[in-house]
Amino acid sequence: IISVVLLALVLLNLPSRTAGHLKLALSGLFLPLFGLAGSVHALARQAGNAMAPRRALLQEIDQLTRQNQALRLRAVQGEAALRENGRLRQMLGFRPRVPWRLKAARVIARDPANWWRTAEINLGSRDGLRVNLPVITDAGLVGRGSAVDLARSQITFVGDPKCRVAALVSETRDNGIIVPGSPVSLDTALVDLTYLSSSTVLKPGQQVVTSGLGGIFPKGILIGEIVDTHPVEYGLYTAARVKLAVDLSRLEEVWVLF
Repeated sequence: IISVVLLALVLLNLPSRTAGHLKLALSGLFLPLFGLAGSVHALARQAGNAMAPRRALLQEIDQLTRQNQALRLRAVQGEAALRENGRLRQMLGFRPRVPWRLKAARVIARDPANWWRTAEINLGSRDGLRVNLPVITDAGLVGRGSAVDLARSQITFVGDPKCRVAALVSETRDNGIIVPGSPVSLDTALVDLTYLSSSTVLKPGQQVVTSGLGGIFPKGILIGEIVDTHPVEYGLYTAARVKLAVDLSRLEEVWVLF
C-alpha cells in the first residue's frame, strides 16, 4: 500500500511535459491489445456476414436489380415527357418555365402574441430579399415575406388573413382561395379553401397546390390535403378544409424562392 501511495504521489507531482510523455508511453503499451480487440470484432462481423443465408442474399440482389430497372424506365419516361413538353411549348408559343432560385434561411424569432402566423428569418435586403417572395420547405408552402429589414425579414404564414393564396385541387383542377380556418377550430394546421363551385365533388386526401394565379406564388407548390367539404352561403359555393403540409409550429429552417 505504501508503495502504491508513493508511486501515486510521484506521478501527481511530475511536470506536465513529463506526465504527457508518460501517458503516451503507457498508451503505446496497450495499443496491441486495442488492435487485437478490433481484429476480433472485425472477424465477428465477417463471420456474421458469412452466416447470412445465401438464398436471402440472392433475393435481395434480385429485388435491388428490379428496382434499378424500374428507376431506369422512369428516367427514360421522364426524359421523353420533358422532350414532348418542350415540343408542345414551342408549338403553342409558351414560354419555358424559369427554374427556381432558392436561398436557405433560419427562423430566429416568432411572434409570441400570434404564435403560428408570423416568424422572422436571418436574411434581409442585403441578401437580396424583398417583400412578397414565397417561402417554402421541402414539405410545401410556408408563406410569403411581409416585411424586410437589412439583416432580417418577417414571413407571414399561409392561413393568415394577410397571406391569401390562389390554389387548385390537383386531381380535379378546381380553383379556390386559401383563407384562415374557422375561428372555432382549435387546430391551427387547418385552413379553408373557399369559392369552389357548388357542383365541386372532392374527396379527403386530394392534394391542394398553388395555382400560379396572383403573381406571387409559382404554380405547383404543395399546400396540403383535403379533409372535408361543406356548402357555404346557402349552397352558392363550396368550401373545403385543408390540412397544411408544413407543420408551421416547428419551423427551424426555410427556403426563400427568388
